[in-house]
Amino acid sequence: MILVKTSEEIELMRESALIVSKTLGMLAKEVKPGVTGLHLDKLAEEFIRDHGAEPGFLGMYDFPNTLNLSPNAQVVHGIPNDEALKDGDILSVDCGALKNGFYGDHAYTFEVGSVDEATKKLLRVTKESLYKGIEQFRIGKRVGDVAFAIQQHCEAEGYGIVRELVGHGLGKDLHESPEMPNYGKRGRGKKFVEGMVVAIEPMVNMGTRRIKQLRDGWTILTADGKPSAHFEHDVAMIDGKPELLSTFQYIYEALGIVSDEEDAFRAAKLQL
Repeated sequence: MILVKTSEEIELMRESALIVSKTLGMLAKEVKPGVTGLHLDKLAEEFIRDHGAEPGFLGMYDFPNTLNLSPNAQVVHGIPNDEALKDGDILSVDCGALKNGFYGDHAYTFEVGSVDEATKKLLRVTKESLYKGIEQFRIGKRVGDVAFAIQQHCEAEGYGIVRELVGHGLGKDLHESPEMPNYGKRGRGKKFVEGMVVAIEPMVNMGTRRIKQLRDGWTILTADGKPSAHFEHDVAMIDGKPELLSTFQYIYEALGIVSDEEDAFRAAKLQL
């Protein structure tokens, strides 16, 4: 069952989502060669608590940390450790925050130092697919329309769409209905309704779509060892259209990137 949010609840969710966005923005300058995942994890936990929220992932399903940190061939759910990042790595940073009883859940894949062009393209296409999917999140559309848009954009470049892991509804629980897969058929699946909030999150592999799991019970890897990219936004259905609750603009401000990619999905200009 889809849990519809009131306008007041959506504003509380926006606050939670923006805490995650600001956390990712703070981390943007810290993701560099020589830095360890445990260091990033500590920074994130302190930042979230300093902003009046609780880490959304810490302890959930017994997960031991604040961040999911997944470098290179790790797809998602990587556990922070003391291994230093290297020049040329990529790092998916997935973060959650709980405030006022509602979750924010948001992810970005960072370049670490100088990344090769093939991997840069993977990141670019995956992020493009995120917005292709968000564009389809409208009254009159269904889950399959979002899924098809993401799948079509990425498979056209020869990439593999992970099928075992999906986006999801979001609210007082981190994972609510409906599931939001990144593959599917147009016109299929649950209808979108006013007031629903979802986390849309393409997980895209450079090679095969197939995955495997480490013995830690968490870390998901590509089966062929090639890189994987992951981007995620929290999106609300407001006046029949998608409106972003999260933003990459704090990341872009930290890294000196100029982008208008979010403009079509905002009711007003975000004040940083």
